[in-house]
Amino acid sequence: MNDIITTRELTKKFNGLTAVDHISFSVKKGEIFGFLGPNGAGKTTTIKMLTTLLHPTSGTAEIAGFNITKDKEKVRQYIGVVFQEPALDTELTGIENLDFHARMYGIRKEERKERIEKLLQLIDLSEKKDVLVKNYSGGMKRRLEIARGLIHHPHVLFLDEPTLGLDAQTRRVIWDYIKEMNHKENTTIFLTTHYMDEADYLCDRVGMIDHGQILVIDTINNLKNSVGNDIITLSCSDMHRLSRELEKKTWIKNIKQHNTFLTLGVEKGEEKIPAIVEIAQTLKIRIKSINVRKPTLDDVFLHYTGRSIREQEPENPLKQIAKIRYRKQ
Repeated sequence: MNDIITTRELTKKFNGLTAVDHISFSVKKGEIFGFLGPNGAGKTTTIKMLTTLLHPTSGTAEIAGFNITKDKEKVRQYIGVVFQEPALDTELTGIENLDFHARMYGIRKEERKERIEKLLQLIDLSEKKDVLVKNYSGGMKRRLEIARGLIHHPHVLFLDEPTLGLDAQTRRVIWDYIKEMNHKENTTIFLTTHYMDEADYLCDRVGMIDHGQILVIDTINNLKNSVGNDIITLSCSDMHRLSRELEKKTWIKNIKQHNTFLTLGVEKGEEKIPAIVEIAQTLKIRIKSINVRKPTLDDVFLHYTGRSIREQEPENPLKQIAKIRYRKQ
């Protein structure tokens, strides 16, 4: 597959603070690529640069071969965008929202009608098309926004936290629609999320970003395997001594010490637990708890940052500044 998005040293600063810090990566045509990181990591700022809404401080990027600063109009023809903030006209019906957006892209009447009907069927809103959007549920609004982003056959659809604030059942429905659209429309999907399960379910590859810097990019399986086939988590009376002793064991793929526990990446974890307990007893270290499980993307993030991803936190000041500047443009 050819790369449809490429970035080189892309950087964005606000008042001397770096929101996105010299990131370089590529996205392949037709894949679902996830940009995974906590709130305030630089995900939304990156999307706003890639969609030409923010001008990079330095570095560059291309969408479908067009430069995001030199060829803004061309880039906008090739992309669709669904941001976190709702952008539907709630005083219009579902079909009226799609029709208005299609007109803005200059789509002719017959093609517009056919396209709208197809998308309404795809997102299962055909029976609700004449209902005012203000009477839609949160999930219905999100589906309509995604359909609107697809109205002009974009090569790349950007989804910024597509299921933020939705309940678990609705989130899963949205995931299935995203997968179906990627398959049926052959649209490259670039999504940001801080939900590990979302990235795990949807993405072909993910890039992990924190504090504006990319930590790692790879397939889901490769990322999980990088921390071990099994993860052993334990707490004990002396983590430092036990950690130093376990580091000598060749069968431990990696070991990380956190505030109150250790994580070990190993193969055949259940078989290794007795050996770990025996080592601890020899050192007269008391094991308080120990368990084994298969690795998750949260383990990968923990491995690279030393902490779990922050599910909810106050909005980063950089993001607030970006919103203010965006509104002024």
